[in-house]
Amino acid sequence: MSSNGFYGPADKPPLSKWIPLSFQHVFAMFGATVLVPLLTGLSTSTALFTAGTGTLIYILITGAKVPAFLGSSFAFIPALIAIGQNYGAPYAMGGAIFAGIMYALVASIIRFTGKGWIDKALPPVVIGSVIIVIGLGLAPTAIKEFFYVGSSGAPADYSLVYASIGLVTLLTAVIATIFFKGFFNTLSILIGLLGGYLFTLIMGAFFPAYRLIDFSGVAQAKWFALPFLHGDASLKTLGFKWISPQFGLVPVLTFIIISISTICEHLGDTLTTSKVVGQDFYKDPGLHKTLLGDGVATAWAALWGGPPNTTYGENIGVMAITKVYSVWVIGGAAVIAILLSFCEKFGALINTIPTPVLGGICTLLYGLIASSGLRTIVDAGVDYQDKRNLTISSVILVIGIGGGVLKFAIGNSFNFELGGVALATVVGIILNLLIPQNYGKE
Repeated sequence: MSSNGFYGPADKPPLSKWIPLSFQHVFAMFGATVLVPLLTGLSTSTALFTAGTGTLIYILITGAKVPAFLGSSFAFIPALIAIGQNYGAPYAMGGAIFAGIMYALVASIIRFTGKGWIDKALPPVVIGSVIIVIGLGLAPTAIKEFFYVGSSGAPADYSLVYASIGLVTLLTAVIATIFFKGFFNTLSILIGLLGGYLFTLIMGAFFPAYRLIDFSGVAQAKWFALPFLHGDASLKTLGFKWISPQFGLVPVLTFIIISISTICEHLGDTLTTSKVVGQDFYKDPGLHKTLLGDGVATAWAALWGGPPNTTYGENIGVMAITKVYSVWVIGGAAVIAILLSFCEKFGALINTIPTPVLGGICTLLYGLIASSGLRTIVDAGVDYQDKRNLTISSVILVIGIGGGVLKFAIGNSFNFELGGVALATVVGIILNLLIPQNYGKE
C-alpha cells in the first residue's frame, strides 16, 4: 500500500476488494460513456467495448504507471453528428482515426522538444473559449430533446409531457450533483438518467398514450453478440454490419482540428491525476507516452465503429475520494466494461432511454462542459481588461456558437467546408499568434 493512499498505482488489492472497487469506476464512467453514442447514433455496446479495450491499451503504453480510465469524448460530439449527417458514419470514423494519429504526432514532437510550443499556440484564453463553444454549441440540441417531439423544434411540436420528463430528469441530476456526497456524487449523471427513466415508466403506466419506452428491441436482442457489429441506432433490427472507416479531406481536417483542443484537455487531466496521486506523470512515464496511449486508444475505437476516447475526470474524482490509485483497479473496470459490451440485451436496454430524458441530462451536461471552459479561464487568471484576451475570446465565441462556416469549391470534384468548433479553434489559434502580446496595453 502507498503512503499517499490506500493503494498506489502499482498495488494490487485482494480480490474481495478489487472487484467492488473496479465496479465503482464502471458506475462513474458509465453514464457519460454510453451517452455519447446515444446522441450520435453509434452503438452503446461498441462504445463500452472500445472504452474498455482502449483503457487496456493506454495502460500497456504507459507501462501500467498511470491510473486513468478512457471513455467516450464529448468534445467530438459536434463533429460526429455533422460529419455523420453530411458524409456518413464511416467518414466520421475515418476522421477520428486521424485524430488519434494527430495525438501520436504531437506525442512524438513533445518527446523531443517539450510542450512549450503548445502553451504558446494554445494559451488558456483560447482553450477555455473553445471548450465553452463545445458546450454551448450543443445547447440547442439539448433543448429540442427536452421540450419538443421530433427534431425541428417548431412550436407545434412542443410537448408538455416531454418537458415534464426532462424537468424531472434535470432536477434529479442537479440534486444528486449538489447534495449527494462521496461515491454517489460521482454517479449524478447516472442517477439523473435513472430518475427520468423511472418517471417515464410511471407516466406510461398511468397514461398509456404517453408510453415512450418500448422494450420490443430488448426482447429481440440476443444475450450474446459481438459489440462492434450493429444495425440502426435503436438496435430494433438485426441487420448487423461493420462500420468500415472511410476517409475524406473535410472529415479528416475537422477531426484533426478538434483534436487540438482535446489534446489540451488531456494535458489538464494528466496534471490533475498527478496532483491527486502525488506523482509527476509528466515525467514518469512521460507526457509523450500518456498522449500516445490516448491517441492509439482513439484510433482503435474508431477502427471498430466507436466514439473517440478521452481520459475521464469522473474516474479521477473517484480516486480523489477513495484514495485508491491502483492501475489494477482501473484495469478491472476496463475488463468489466468489455464483458458488458458483449451482452446485446444490455445494449438494447440502454437504447430504450427516451429522448426527453436525454434532453434533461444534456441540459446539465452541456452546461457543465461550458462551465469547465470558464473554470479553465478563471483558474489561469486570464485578464479580460487586456483587450487582446477580450478580442480573442469574443471572436471564438461568436464564430463557434453562431455557426460560422468557411466554404469553397474547386471545380466539381472538391468541396471544402469548415465550421463550428473546428473553425473557431483555427481562428483562435491564428489570432493568438498574430495579435501582439502588448496589444491594448498602455
